[in-house]
Amino acid sequence: MKPVWIVDDDQAIRWVLEKALLRANIETVSFSNAQDVHAAFETDSPAALVTDIRMPGQDGLALLGQIKQNHPDVPVIVMTAYGDLQSTVAAFQDGAFDFLAKPFDVNDAVSLIERALQESKSGALASVQSGLAAEQAMLTQSASPAMQEVFRAIGKLAQSNVTVLITGESGTGKELVAKALHQHGMRANGPFIALNTAAIPRDLLEAELFGHERGAFTGASSNRRGRFEEASGGTLFLDEIGDMPLELQTRLLRVLSDGTFYRVGGSQPVKVDVRIVAATHQPLEQRVRQGQFREDLFHRLNVIRLRLPPLRERAEDIGALARHFLALCAKTIGVPVKHLSPQAMARLQQFEFPGNVRQLENFCHWLTVMAPGQTINVSDLPPELSGFERDSAAPIAASTEPIQASAAAPSVRDWTELLSQEAAQRLANAEPQVWSLLTKAFERAVIDAALRTCRGRRVEAASRLGMGRNTITRKLRELDIDSPGM
Repeated sequence: MKPVWIVDDDQAIRWVLEKALLRANIETVSFSNAQDVHAAFETDSPAALVTDIRMPGQDGLALLGQIKQNHPDVPVIVMTAYGDLQSTVAAFQDGAFDFLAKPFDVNDAVSLIERALQESKSGALASVQSGLAAEQAMLTQSASPAMQEVFRAIGKLAQSNVTVLITGESGTGKELVAKALHQHGMRANGPFIALNTAAIPRDLLEAELFGHERGAFTGASSNRRGRFEEASGGTLFLDEIGDMPLELQTRLLRVLSDGTFYRVGGSQPVKVDVRIVAATHQPLEQRVRQGQFREDLFHRLNVIRLRLPPLRERAEDIGALARHFLALCAKTIGVPVKHLSPQAMARLQQFEFPGNVRQLENFCHWLTVMAPGQTINVSDLPPELSGFERDSAAPIAASTEPIQASAAAPSVRDWTELLSQEAAQRLANAEPQVWSLLTKAFERAVIDAALRTCRGRRVEAASRLGMGRNTITRKLRELDIDSPGM
């Protein structure tokens, strides 16, 4: 079998992947730049290629484009420390097999490479040619694994006509995802029509969706096209689909089945070609059980489901989002950009944000207008955060103060001596796997302590322990540790 080629200007990354793939019996060849890769392609080709994006000389995306043009059957995995939507989608646009955000879990990286090798070997590799561009900050930047999965899904679905159901709490950016799916898909030149089914009065919703004929009801003085006709050739985004009345759900089901419907008061069928993207913050399965949503319509809509995580599950993104919104609001109003102090930023990151990204954006607008100085301090934060501060100030102080050694606390030498004695006792008893057992016990104790100190916030715990986010996730899985509050 041909080797896997690794392209990265960082020697440490190359070394880690080489060793990990060697353990998986996968041969590797490494390169520090794209120029050497092109030279190697003149005489050979890899089974798969893993490349960084940001490199001196030709970057990884340009390298990817040339490889897919000249060697389309070679699966290419793109890795980058810049885990944003633009990089992810650009990689998929150029035909990447998949995207690997740094820092990555080595085991996950090996599994991804093995999957690429398997699909390439079986001839099932199909390059994903899709793309989107969403300048809105809800989507453009994210370091969270949950959003990285959303990015991957958007990139793969953009060129498809499949029906998509987007779920998530209010304010998470469901309409932005729908627009992204449309703007860079096959229907980008067609219209994007959005309708909030919960915002239209029940009696008017049918005519809003399907249009009406002249004289169909009082006030219908002329024919009017509905949203389905307006969206023909493009995408119709049905927001809050869970609130649609049952009688209209039946009509919607028919349109999804054959693309035809009748205007209100009409006798001639109307045929449309529309891609449906629906969204809801409600649990549709529960509404089906309660008889409030048709089960057949649910299955028709639930072809591909995308769940958008709430902001509290991606707290690592709060800083970048806040800076973006502060800059955006300052530009809109025409004032200098204000900046959050470290203490104010920490308080933002500890807030639950029940209104999600939209609430954070509103906070930033409020701060741009109301904060007295260019530096935003904790005392300048909105009332909601001020109340949060008073309620939680004591626990926060307790969790952030360094732990002081007391007379009763064991010193480093004490606990290492105890560890030595424990190891000696186990060895004397001829117990098997002493190293593995004690190592797991040590890791479990330290990680558990970090999670308790950080109130279950995994990313913060990983940072304070000096390990990567993916590493702590893998350790939690391996050690079977519960991490509450995440």
